[in-house]
Amino acid sequence: MKRQTEHWLNTAKDDLILIKEIIDNEILTHMVAFHSQQAIEKSIKAVLEEKEAHVPRIHNIITLKGKIENYIELTVGQEIFDQINELYTDSRYPTDLGLLPARQTVKRNCRKVF
Repeated sequence: MKRQTEHWLNTAKDDLILIKEIIDNEILTHMVAFHSQQAIEKSIKAVLEEKEAHVPRIHNIITLKGKIENYIELTVGQEIFDQINELYTDSRYPTDLGLLPARQTVKRNCRKVF
């Protein structure tokens, strides 16, 4: 395994560790959404690093997912990727998309992913 690939996977693991620590804290559901997306994004980028040696500087996991489908079989349905991509956007721009008053919706959606 390439050193950079390992780095991507280690930072994804850090995101997962953080999620486990905060997932039950209702005040931090937006951070669960953010770190969920980050763990997925970094994992996908690890595959790209290992297989292509070119990792695009984008954050949309739908686009990134399309770049790795020739390399690995994903057993998670498209709807999960759609949801986590949306949750990430909500967590990044909470005032624009009304996340702050709707934390419970985000919490329910995060629980579906984990």
